[in-house]
Amino acid sequence: MSIEYRVTLDETHEFTYTIDLDRQYDPAAAEKAPKWTRLCHQQCSNCPLSREQYTHCPAAVDLHRVIEDFQGLPAIQKARVWVKTPEREYSKVVGLEEALRSLLGVIMASSACPVLHKLKPMAQQHLPFANNQEFVLRTISVYLMRQYFNLREGRYPDWELKGLVSSFQQLQLVNQAFWQRILDTCSGDSNLKAFLTFFSMSSSLTYSLETQLQKIRPLVMGEDGLGRMF
Repeated sequence: MSIEYRVTLDETHEFTYTIDLDRQYDPAAAEKAPKWTRLCHQQCSNCPLSREQYTHCPAAVDLHRVIEDFQGLPAIQKARVWVKTPEREYSKVVGLEEALRSLLGVIMASSACPVLHKLKPMAQQHLPFANNQEFVLRTISVYLMRQYFNLREGRYPDWELKGLVSSFQQLQLVNQAFWQRILDTCSGDSNLKAFLTFFSMSSSLTYSLETQLQKIRPLVMGEDGLGRMF
């Protein structure tokens, strides 16, 4: 399963990326990646990977081409972005900040990083250009579906979303380390702002989960507030 992105800046500058959602860590490709992708460079404090087995950060290796393609370009520059998933196609004219947030997000969520791997269901049901409300609704929905299957299969379900907060606290540590990686290599602001927006969306589930729940409550409970299906 793959997702294709095409980012067009003008008649002579077009970038195409095919993201294999089931890709594995490739040591040969990692050796060709720039130094800032090495595992020991700004390694996440909660990284479970061994430096003996992984010379490079899997997510950084996957991201470096995009980072380098757009390095130095302003976040406000407009681009036409075309996205093809197995189910449908999307097209939108957006600033590079929004385009890269969407592209970098799906690459990170489908990487071989064990921490980011928890986001893979979001990558498999990728929604380009999702706003914060859509991100929160989809994330919580996926988590609650996991709890339903836990219940059905005899495991303890976490209906209070404590595990969700814990998972996103771990993701925040990854975000912070990646921010330092990008700061070390980027001279422009498009990559930086894209990562900052992506991190802000994910941190909202860590620091203000109840606030986010109240924002999406009207969407799922309806006008009468009772959540009736019929």
